[in-house]
Amino acid sequence: MDFQIEFFGVPFLIMVLVLLISMFRVLREYERGVIFLLGRFYKVKGPGLIILIPFLQQMVRVDLRTVVMDVPSQDVISRDNVSVKVNAVIYFRVIDPQKAIIQVENFLEATSQLSQTTLRSVLGQHELDDMLAEREQLNADVQSILDKQTDAWGIKVANVEIKHVDLDESMIRAIAKQAEAERERRAKVIHAQGEFEASQKLLEAAKILSQQEQALQLRYLQTLVEIAGDKSSTVIFPMPIDLAAGLKKLTE
Repeated sequence: MDFQIEFFGVPFLIMVLVLLISMFRVLREYERGVIFLLGRFYKVKGPGLIILIPFLQQMVRVDLRTVVMDVPSQDVISRDNVSVKVNAVIYFRVIDPQKAIIQVENFLEATSQLSQTTLRSVLGQHELDDMLAEREQLNADVQSILDKQTDAWGIKVANVEIKHVDLDESMIRAIAKQAEAERERRAKVIHAQGEFEASQKLLEAAKILSQQEQALQLRYLQTLVEIAGDKSSTVIFPMPIDLAAGLKKLTE
């Protein structure tokens, strides 16, 4: 009789010990436990030591740390009909564990799929030049749309970063030609502006020199000095300015 009590008592004690151990759960600082009582939501507990009623309460762990998710490369057609491949990375975290477990089946998969479709939709509304030059604005637009849609799941999208915009080789060559043509256009415009400003200055100088014959004489002598300063074989026969003026009056 004592053997039977001992034989049946040991498994009972083991079962009681297992039940007692299963009652206690420890949640880390960045974890929360969503408690269900008979299948219905009860409360969110944690962090620290959690006591559960076996068979009546179940717990689902939720990590509150920021999740870094890489968005796979997406084929995007821009508004100016250019096909590009774009990939990005999003940073988000759970701020409401109850919604993250109850409102969506798998919040990680749902956020990933939503980010892919949102990225294609937002970038498809912009031209290629905007994708390359206005990344900060595009990041903010995608982040704002994602944050509004994931708010019902208890998820906060903190940041979105577009990493790469891959172009075809033909499009890269076309952009290089466009940049080269733009540089040539700017060079010609700058050269024309320089010629225009120089002509204005020369006109002003001519008006000033024409008012005083002595100034014209000094300029003439300065030109002779500059020519003589170079080591050249040029022979110069200077003619007085007065003689030239006299010939002009005689001609008139």
